Amino acid sequence: MILNYPYIKPLRYAVSSNNMKTTSMTLMNAYNLLHEGSLVFADIETHGIRVDLEYVDRKQQELDKLITKETKQLQTTKLYRHWKHSIGGKEPNIYSDTQLRVYLFRIRKLRTENKTNKGLESVDKQTLLEFDLPELNTIIHLRELRKLRTTYLQNFVKEQVDGFIKPIFNLHLVVTYRGSSDSPNFQNIPKRNEEAFDMIRNALFPRKGNQLMEVDFSGIEVSIAACYHQDPVMLEYLTTPGKDMHGDMAAQIFCIEGFDRNCEKHGYLRSAAKNGFVFPQFYGDYYKNNAIGLCRWAELPLRDKWKQTEGVLINDNCSVAANFKRHGIKGFSDFVNHMQKIEHDFWNNRFKVYGAWKLQRIREYQKTGEFRSLTGFKYSWEMRKNQVVNYPVQGSAFHCLLWSLIRVHKILKKRNYQTRIIGQIHDSIVLDVYPPELEAVSKLVKKTTTKALQQEWDWIILPLKVDAELGRVDGSWASLEKYKLP
Repeated sequence: MILNYPYIKPLRYAVSSNNMKTTSMTLMNAYNLLHEGSLVFADIETHGIRVDLEYVDRKQQELDKLITKETKQLQTTKLYRHWKHSIGGKEPNIYSDTQLRVYLFRIRKLRTENKTNKGLESVDKQTLLEFDLPELNTIIHLRELRKLRTTYLQNFVKEQVDGFIKPIFNLHLVVTYRGSSDSPNFQNIPKRNEEAFDMIRNALFPRKGNQLMEVDFSGIEVSIAACYHQDPVMLEYLTTPGKDMHGDMAAQIFCIEGFDRNCEKHGYLRSAAKNGFVFPQFYGDYYKNNAIGLCRWAELPLRDKWKQTEGVLINDNCSVAANFKRHGIKGFSDFVNHMQKIEHDFWNNRFKVYGAWKLQRIREYQKTGEFRSLTGFKYSWEMRKNQVVNYPVQGSAFHCLLWSLIRVHKILKKRNYQTRIIGQIHDSIVLDVYPPELEAVSKLVKKTTTKALQQEWDWIILPLKVDAELGRVDGSWASLEKYKLP
């Protein structure tokens, strides 16, 4: 049973950076947060989530057959036969990054701008898709199928006890002071890949008669970053209804006049701008990588002359390539130059206070070799520039979740509720909800995450938002649908 001692109120002290005046927690409070969080996670780990073992076994057999079938088809292709010949007639290991890298970049002489952390050519999904080779697409799919079978389904069987998996949650392994999970990795359950989402989440269930709920902090890292840099333009975007940073960037990047986020085609390009430029820029990426990623979103080839009809449509009568050509952007090289100008404008005009804060943060680190987060944690090891800017933001965003999780967990226990927190995924809390308690639990979670947290940590200068999804009674994790918290 978890120790029941009161959370120590933060001892605050003033800090100043880039004329930013706010308050921060001490190092002792930072330790106390992780200490109590570890105790709460130990309690949460005893609850677990129910797994349908018959379903898992059936899906493993289906995957085995599908992998065998697609592998045999791949072995008949010209690319595979050439690869096999190039290594002396031995069967290539399509799951080996090293073998695939040698074949693509040493034997086939292909080129990519994408590199690993060790400076090697990347063979990740993004890179392989850029080559637009059907055989590589098959290899991508086979790798995904194998991961579903081994990393997820096989691990569920290995780790389950009496029909429940009970993942471990750690607070001592990630350098950003975020959490992690293993045995199995609860934070790595698929969500964006529809095939993987359906297969894996349909294996997981609440306790009999209950329903699963997932509550996610909406855009918390952007909001927490704003608490650090306090850029007035960013604050206006985040607090003014109707203002749309991602829509504005989509209009600028894709040269769209009269941008309408409610238009399906414009909405797609808004997602492209959000995920292909805005967020990568926040995390330290640069314009040429952004240009490559945005071309993939817009379905444009990485060559210097585009055809009028290439790319996705921006309206019923005009492709993105045709629209670019009207603005003097005739191909990839022109687009790279265009994105370089966009990047300069982004940091020197649109968000110049944010940009100046980043530079000052880096200079301070270069001078002292350390810095503190607003949640009191000390960072004092060798870091790249983007890590100096991102680590405290990522850590502080997670600490908002952790503080909320601790508080909700303790109140649930104090009230003797049957509802249990069963896990944490990045910026979300997963609960196994006893239906008669649904309304009370929903109010508790919303009040904790959007009001109590900000009252406890007054350096949070923006209102925080949470989104919720709720599953059916006895429904799998894949059954979750949007749910409005009361």
